[in-house]
Amino acid sequence: MAAAGAHRPSRAARPVTRSTPAPTRELILDTAERLFAARGVEGVAVRDLAREMGITASSLYNHFPGKQALYDAVLERGLAPIVEAVAVAWQDGLRPERVRATLDRLTAHLTRHPHLARLLQRALLEESPAVQALLERWIGSLYREGIAVVRKAARDAGWEAEQVPHLGVALFGMIFAYFTNAAALRRLAGWRDDLFSARALAVQRRFLEQAIIRLLGPRPRPRPRRPHG
Repeated sequence: MAAAGAHRPSRAARPVTRSTPAPTRELILDTAERLFAARGVEGVAVRDLAREMGITASSLYNHFPGKQALYDAVLERGLAPIVEAVAVAWQDGLRPERVRATLDRLTAHLTRHPHLARLLQRALLEESPAVQALLERWIGSLYREGIAVVRKAARDAGWEAEQVPHLGVALFGMIFAYFTNAAALRRLAGWRDDLFSARALAVQRRFLEQAIIRLLGPRPRPRPRRPHG
């Protein structure tokens, strides 16, 4: 039996077990983007996402009703700003400052979401009907907006109409491949720099700017020949 004057710790003095903080919507989307990029939508279960964040699956369902809704939200967050940037790009001509501003915006967005480019590459290979429906909504919209922009510039640059889709695919690849294949670039080119450093990204932006202007810049018109004599 305890002594009459013994002090018993009050409930308030007992150590409190802190629960894991509830993840924010952005944290959930960041984690989902990374896992979907690595494994594909079919290779990731809700319990995998929950375990990665140290929460229960039921906690995840408080934010999203299911995996497909989460995948849709990841694509929307990633692609909506890109579609918007492409839709307004170069509408008043292929001026270098406008090209530079558009590329700054796209590069900054892809740098903030370093797994997005790989996610899109993997999504293009998915055979799931649900994923294909999402791709038609987002990638289709991005491609249509991009082609509209490219078609206008390509006409002034002297490209044939049937070559415009090829230009669209080439531009898509140039912009996204740097982020999709960063590790391969480091190995093949022997680069030691961090490919996401300010210096490396500045080199990438300059390359894209020059490549796009050379591909789509208006060709100089031939000077009229002076008559002889």
